[in-house]
Amino acid sequence: MNSPHPYAFLALFAAVAVAFPLALLGVARLWARYFSPPKPSATKNDVYECGVAPTGDSWIQFKAHYYLYATLFLIFDVEVLFLLPIAVAFTELPVGALFAVLIFILLLAEGLVWAWHRGHLEWK
Repeated sequence: MNSPHPYAFLALFAAVAVAFPLALLGVARLWARYFSPPKPSATKNDVYECGVAPTGDSWIQFKAHYYLYATLFLIFDVEVLFLLPIAVAFTELPVGALFAVLIFILLLAEGLVWAWHRGHLEWK
């Protein structure tokens, strides 16, 4: 009896996974070429955002500290959300879980002390 190769299904799956998006992109390209006529003009090619005509220089220097504050906020905010299920089931938790939560809180405190020591929490 002739049995198929064990990886034949994976090869077929990979071929379909590559061919399907490429076929859709080809159809979209043909559709755009034949059914949507190009009508370039100065108004159509002009930069337009939010109804305001662009004026001045497009490059604006932005302080990276804002990203650092946002990242620190997200880290500590998400970590505190991990404590919510523990607070809900606090009375039913075994002692080992409480030690794990204590270690988790100590690691959070260590991260906060590290950020404070490095001066990342000072508004500049």
